[in-house]
Amino acid sequence: MAARLVSRSISYLPAGLFFIIIPFLTLMVDADNMIINNVADFGAKGDGRTDASQAFLRAWAASCSSMEPSTVYVPRKKYLLSETVFLGPCNNSAITFRIDGILIAPDFKKMNSSVENWLMFDLVEGVSVIGGFLDGRGSSLYSCKATNQQECPEGPTSLAFYSSKDILVQNLTSLNAKLFHIVVHTCKNVLLQGIKIRAPKDSPNTDGIHIQNSFDVRVLNTGIKTGDDCISIGPGTQNLWIQRIACGPGHGISIGSLGKDQEEEGVQNVTVKNVVFTGTQNGLRIKSWGRPSDGFVRGVVFKQALMNNVQNPIVIDQNYCPRNEGCPGQNSGIQISQVTFANIKGTSATQVAMKFDCSKTSPCKGINVEDIKLTYHQNQEPAESFCQNALGVTRGPVFPPSCL
Repeated sequence: MAARLVSRSISYLPAGLFFIIIPFLTLMVDADNMIINNVADFGAKGDGRTDASQAFLRAWAASCSSMEPSTVYVPRKKYLLSETVFLGPCNNSAITFRIDGILIAPDFKKMNSSVENWLMFDLVEGVSVIGGFLDGRGSSLYSCKATNQQECPEGPTSLAFYSSKDILVQNLTSLNAKLFHIVVHTCKNVLLQGIKIRAPKDSPNTDGIHIQNSFDVRVLNTGIKTGDDCISIGPGTQNLWIQRIACGPGHGISIGSLGKDQEEEGVQNVTVKNVVFTGTQNGLRIKSWGRPSDGFVRGVVFKQALMNNVQNPIVIDQNYCPRNEGCPGQNSGIQISQVTFANIKGTSATQVAMKFDCSKTSPCKGINVEDIKLTYHQNQEPAESFCQNALGVTRGPVFPPSCL
């Protein structure tokens, strides 16, 4: 980016023979007259040890208060940040958060246990987060949870967007989040692309991307290796497009879990295509709690997927009840309809490659399967399908044979 440094200063002559120069304002302006607020100019020390959150907030405030498009620039150094909320609304709707460096989270023992989000954008419009690394430093919290210590906090999400619109996140790498890596909640018109997400396969609840109560979201060209869902889709999500995703290890791409609450927004108009799953627990999944609910899932298309040794390549589970608490013996009220699985090929790590375990009181309807070729293990043994309370149609060659 071509830029020039613009400095303004106050000079005066005190009693003496020399000038004292006091810096007053330092701005960087690019060739298109966009103001660039470098976090270093606001006091951020890039040593990876000194908390730079207040300096980042001052740089954000300068960009947010500007009437013109502006950039918050993070140089190529390491910056330790405590819980930081970038709050809007702003005076302009074109703010770029350009990260050339690494943002480092504190160890969980140095964070308030009630913190839900490490880095959060709230009530913003037209914000682009470009490049950089987020180091969530979740390893010590993973170890704490592995020993079942009661004092272990749930941990914060690394990067969250709430009540915002016209958001772009591009070419960002998120490592070892303490909980979810990226959350999009109550947002509209969001594009996530070219993102890399990495966490150990045994890291608990480290969903790659979680989307909920949001409209018009796209996730493109993204690679996710984590310990939970690569992408999870919560209630109230509409018009979601997911394409060109590599997932594994992880728990796959999941709609749900849904139906945890009696009153819940539905999920509709979701497309997932051109995805590859490698060694994952699930591939393409819809799951709901075995509880009464007025929620629904409809208008979903899963297509052009490759499964590499996936435990449950295709699965609808309406009897989700972890630890058998709060739902044994109940039936899911989530209405699942108009769901298509098409052009899905590869290998299953279990005998049942296609499973539709639906609710007795709210059967799955309008399930369409077409052009499926899934085999059991790498030696191409025949796989099986399982259906319970599921209604639908089969088109074209489908292996294992459909039980709809």
